[in-house]
Amino acid sequence: MDVLTGAVVGAIVVVALAALLLLRSAWRVAEPDEALIISGFRAGRGASIDGQSMGFRIVTGRGSLVAPGLTKVRRISLEAHESQIMVPCVSRQKINLTLTGVVMYKVGDDYRSIANAARRFLDRPAQELETKVQNVFVGHLRAIAGSMTVEDMISDQDKFSEQVRDRCSQEMESFGLVIDSFQIQSIASESNYIANLAIPHQAEVEQRARVARAIAEREAIAQEQAAQAQIALARRDTEIKKAGYQAEVDQATEEAAQQGPLAQATARQAVVEVETKVAELEAQQKEQRLQVEIRKPADAEAYRQTTLATAARDTHIHQAEALAQETRLSAEAAAARTKLAAEAEASAIRVRAAAQAEATRLTGQAEADAIKARGLAEAESMRARMAAEADGIRQRAEAMSQNQEAVIAQQVAERLPEIVAAAAAPFEHIGQFTVLNGAQGVTSALAEIIQQAGALTGLARESLLPAVRQAADGAAAE
Repeated sequence: MDVLTGAVVGAIVVVALAALLLLRSAWRVAEPDEALIISGFRAGRGASIDGQSMGFRIVTGRGSLVAPGLTKVRRISLEAHESQIMVPCVSRQKINLTLTGVVMYKVGDDYRSIANAARRFLDRPAQELETKVQNVFVGHLRAIAGSMTVEDMISDQDKFSEQVRDRCSQEMESFGLVIDSFQIQSIASESNYIANLAIPHQAEVEQRARVARAIAEREAIAQEQAAQAQIALARRDTEIKKAGYQAEVDQATEEAAQQGPLAQATARQAVVEVETKVAELEAQQKEQRLQVEIRKPADAEAYRQTTLATAARDTHIHQAEALAQETRLSAEAAAARTKLAAEAEASAIRVRAAAQAEATRLTGQAEADAIKARGLAEAESMRARMAAEADGIRQRAEAMSQNQEAVIAQQVAERLPEIVAAAAAPFEHIGQFTVLNGAQGVTSALAEIIQQAGALTGLARESLLPAVRQAADGAAAE
């Protein structure tokens, strides 16, 4: 009974574990930035968009049970993607431009967008998706840029970007994609058209600044002149008053001294004063007329001529500076090319010279090694020959010390052909030589020669015969 109970409990545990493992393998959870695309046996049952069955099921933000082996679960990312776009295009003014922008896009969160994206890009490389998006934006960017001027693109980039987003949104929706953001990063022209747009405005600002400075200087000069005129007028009034006071003093003095001349002087003074005032009034009138009729128009004309001359001078200076800059850059480029060519030629000459020097050194080293080897071989050969001769001399010396007669007999036997040749020398010019006693005579002659050699060396004939016989055998063998 206990065994049966244990078996049942074990079976229940095994079944429970198997059920847990099966449930774990069948339960799939979608991450917050992805959607599960479940296809296979009965996976698309009840899943439809606008009444049309999709044939697969979409799961986002939750888990779902699947049948392992009968259904297939794949994941599609809902995260945002960024793509850089660089488009060469032509504006409405036929100006070549290069537009650079960045677009942020992603798969839409609704089931329709996810289904469209799954049908087109599921299990596809990300590069294919980016290429399709870039193709959509490149075409619309060129079309919109061709309908706008460069000035409109620069001054109203928000409107430009909005038009691009509006035109691309419909095509992107057919891919199941939505545009998070699109911004124009830069607008560049190969002909410096954009840079030249700022030149007139910059020149106008500089001109207004120069005019303002000239007006300020003129007003300052006018105020200074007015102040100086007021000072001169005050000085004149002071001098006139001083003169009047002095005249009154003089008048009183003269009246006291002489009534008659004083009366004349007084009358003359009154006349002079009246004439002076009249002259002063006329001078003031002439000065005011000169100021109104001549000086102010002349100042205005002089200011106009000065302003025109300044503008012409600045224009010529700018043109001259631009030409000088272009000439300087061309000269620097030519100098740089010449310098690089000279440096390359010098480097090639140095490399060739180094290679030739290395080859010469290696050739000399090889010849020196060969000469050294030949010298060593000749020295070794000479040393061996001299060692052999010394060894022979040493052996002969040892033999002579042990058996002097045998050594001498050997030397005599070795020299016997020379001895016989020397003995036969007197018969050299005899045309015919006849031996009367035949072979016995030759033997007797040879025995006599050996006996004479023994007499000369002090050796017995018996000592010489073996050496002679040995020498004869050696000669026959050779």
